[in-house]
Amino acid sequence: MEPVTLGVIADWCGAAVSGPERDILIRDISTDSRTVQPGELFIPLVGETFDGHTFLETAADRGAAAVLSSRRELAWQKNIPILYVDDTLSAYQAIAAGYRQTLTAKVVGITGSVGKTTTKEMTAAILAQRYRTASTVGNHNNLVGLPQTVLAAPKDCQALVLEMGMNHFGEISRMTAVARPDIAVINNIGMMHIEFLGSRAGILKAKLEILEGETEQGVAVFNGDEPLLWNCRAIVRQRLVYFGISNEQCDVRGTDIQPLDGGIRFVCHAHGLTFPVELPVEGEHNVCNALAAIAAAMELGATPEEIQRALRQFENVGMRQRIYTKNGFQIIEDCYNAGPQSMEAALKLLGERPCEGRRIAVLGSMLELGHRANAEHYRIGRLAAKHADLLLAYGESAREYVTGALTGGMPPRDTLYFDTPEATANALSIRARKGDTILFKGSRGMRMEQIIELFLAEN
Repeated sequence: MEPVTLGVIADWCGAAVSGPERDILIRDISTDSRTVQPGELFIPLVGETFDGHTFLETAADRGAAAVLSSRRELAWQKNIPILYVDDTLSAYQAIAAGYRQTLTAKVVGITGSVGKTTTKEMTAAILAQRYRTASTVGNHNNLVGLPQTVLAAPKDCQALVLEMGMNHFGEISRMTAVARPDIAVINNIGMMHIEFLGSRAGILKAKLEILEGETEQGVAVFNGDEPLLWNCRAIVRQRLVYFGISNEQCDVRGTDIQPLDGGIRFVCHAHGLTFPVELPVEGEHNVCNALAAIAAAMELGATPEEIQRALRQFENVGMRQRIYTKNGFQIIEDCYNAGPQSMEAALKLLGERPCEGRRIAVLGSMLELGHRANAEHYRIGRLAAKHADLLLAYGESAREYVTGALTGGMPPRDTLYFDTPEATANALSIRARKGDTILFKGSRGMRMEQIIELFLAEN
């Protein structure tokens, strides 16, 4: 964050400060008392299992120039200003919203059920070809992480790409009020978090909250292959740009998709231009992610040459579809998260990849599916029977993978269920052979990377 006075920050978050204290220069903002630097404002956040107010004096001792607090009853012994607010998280978001208004950068907001982070990384990579670009780091896409990203943006930033995740109504509404995106991207509508949102229509409603922060001059970039989003044409006041593969009416469309060794190629048709694109990541779902990024970046002037160059050099982040060979096994590490839509894409990729041995799917439970959990695990199990030779299922809901795989024709000896990562890894060590391709995928809460570590350690 560029330094601002305490008075400006107080005005942004509705706190009271007067006299000489208004002129105190705040060099940055911290929500972690362990990393507070001299001259910073410390904001104590409150969660289910922690209360940052416990560390107010620690922050002061480390040199904080001022602190926020929603605890007026706390005794305060330090000789630094304390700004009182009703809720520290809301104040943090309000400060970020105020800082956002000082930036001249064009902001791209990205949400969707799956592929948000990949789309964000692709969009930032393209825009970085011509602009000073900042973006969400990792998966800091929630009510705390998004304000943190905005506040970290340098004043001379020209493009800011922000990812927005959610699992309840109202969360994206709060984030878009901070971000004020010029371009709002909805990558897709799946079933992630349907437990809290009730239906895919509910998920659509929650995702459409991203438009609340846009002006009428903003642009909405939607997936035209998704009927729920295609049918938004009559209700969205912003200019709509659609991307997709199967819908021929999309403004930005991918055709002639061809797998490459370790990647994929397609032809992009966008606003009267036609040009080839090569990606160093596999799967048709990544073509869709790339098309979303292309559509958003072209709204800010990106050229075909910039798009081609950025995507040819693209590297994914985290535990998202990392493919490598180790100890004689081809590993598809896709452990960051999982929902029905991303499971389908991962299993399709497993089935399409060249393989010297067998194709093995190690699948963890998909969480937050509510009343759809059993049906979706069963359906994915049937898909596993189509694309894999061996299924190892882990987690309570994963029992339905086994049922689905059996009814899909997979032999019982090749359909196994386990309730611990250790048992799963041990069974995989016994059954896997050199040359096999192994997919590891499950919801974040299943920590599928543990199984990979245990398996590779045993082999």
